[in-house]
Amino acid sequence: VMSSSCSSALEMEIFQYIDEHQSDFIKDLKEWVAVESDSVQPHLRKEAIRMMALAADRLTALGTTVNLVNLGSHQSPDGQVLPLPSVILGELGKDPQNPTVCFYGHVDVQPAKKEDGWNTDPYTLTEINGVHLFIRNLYGRGAIDNKGPALAWINAVETFRALKLSMTVNFKFVIEGMEEAGSLGLEKLLEEENQSFFSDVDYIVISDKLWLSNKKPALTYGSQGNACFFVECGSKDLYSGTFGGIIHEPLLDLIALLDGLVDCTGHIQIPGIYDSVAALTEEERKLYESIEFDPEEHRNNCGVKKFLYGTKEEILLHLWHYPSLSIHGIEGAFHEPGIKTVIPAKVIGKFSIHQVPHMDLLVVKQQVVEHLEGVFSKRNSPNKLKVSMPLGAKPWLADVNDLLYKAARGAIKTVFGEDPDFIRDGSTIPVARMFQTITQKSVMMLPIGAADDGEHSQNEKISRHNYIEGAKLFAVFFLEISKLH
Repeated sequence: VMSSSCSSALEMEIFQYIDEHQSDFIKDLKEWVAVESDSVQPHLRKEAIRMMALAADRLTALGTTVNLVNLGSHQSPDGQVLPLPSVILGELGKDPQNPTVCFYGHVDVQPAKKEDGWNTDPYTLTEINGVHLFIRNLYGRGAIDNKGPALAWINAVETFRALKLSMTVNFKFVIEGMEEAGSLGLEKLLEEENQSFFSDVDYIVISDKLWLSNKKPALTYGSQGNACFFVECGSKDLYSGTFGGIIHEPLLDLIALLDGLVDCTGHIQIPGIYDSVAALTEEERKLYESIEFDPEEHRNNCGVKKFLYGTKEEILLHLWHYPSLSIHGIEGAFHEPGIKTVIPAKVIGKFSIHQVPHMDLLVVKQQVVEHLEGVFSKRNSPNKLKVSMPLGAKPWLADVNDLLYKAARGAIKTVFGEDPDFIRDGSTIPVARMFQTITQKSVMMLPIGAADDGEHSQNEKISRHNYIEGAKLFAVFFLEISKLH
């Protein structure tokens, strides 16, 4: 174990190298952002595949043994058979005395077009001054989700190699190109590799998602699950002038069903839905109190006039501790400009429930079906009701007292000069749960993105500061985990 003075001299050497190579690191990110590796749109699949080759080359240049695993093909929603991008399984260092840390990242991106409201070309990394002149932002699709963080990790490893420092950690890499389209084929690959590739892995780190604040670093220790529902009511298209007022209209049935799901305070109206929610512990309540969270800043980041709740604690509780229900749309109703006086035949309402730990997907589905059937039966409608759950992802929760979190906390304190907030993410992070369930290893989310970085949004960005300090954070984390292991 290094003495603290040795350790700080080493840190200074690492920080100096990273600072001096900022422009190289930004040039690499520019090259990655320029690839339109959108995994959602079939015509860009070849770009997602090209991006995997680029990432493999970058890792090979580090000295990593790279295995590009072919996952075969899949059928897209429009019926095309498309090749799946290969998944990178990489390995660097095999010292049995060192801990082995596996990094997961993805290099595919969400769709983006300039005309969607971007101020710059989404595939040209563009550096612009922020609101505060001392902050410079790097705008581009994938800058924060997830090309920037993946490169920051690679840059940290490269720093050790370039300075010829003894490696205190063995590295493994799992990098995919289909995360934004549901990580097709990844789960099966993890199961197949669990006894081999993952057998000597001690820890798994994912750098995705954002801090809760624009300035204060955070460690994510949990995320919500998500159950998506379709509720369908139907008969056949009719003219409103002939039949309006004398029939049970499917759209009126559907609106009544959707209206009964959640009240104006955000409380879910489905009986039993809160039964499995864990009681709030004193430890969790204290975590919420200590978190630096400015509701006003959060409100400005998402552009709404007011929240359902007034205090920081209430907002965080409803983001993370309690389930929530959102309605996403109605398929089959007329939605073009102008008016069409038709009574639509078949309409499908789409909504989702974000679940929290201890909620069972199958129980939630049963509660939803029983509630909707109960509301529907009171309408005495002859229309057919069909409820389905096409998608269900379970929540994820890690132990904040785990060594991984202790090492990351120490690294954040060294690089950013303050302790991180311990946060949960209101969105669903299926890969965290997938890695934890299959490998049974410690999994940690170590984000480097600020709350206003706009992942999935127009004008997605990462600040130059977070991208460069992120590489320093990862480098110090390598030192910290080897000390604690």
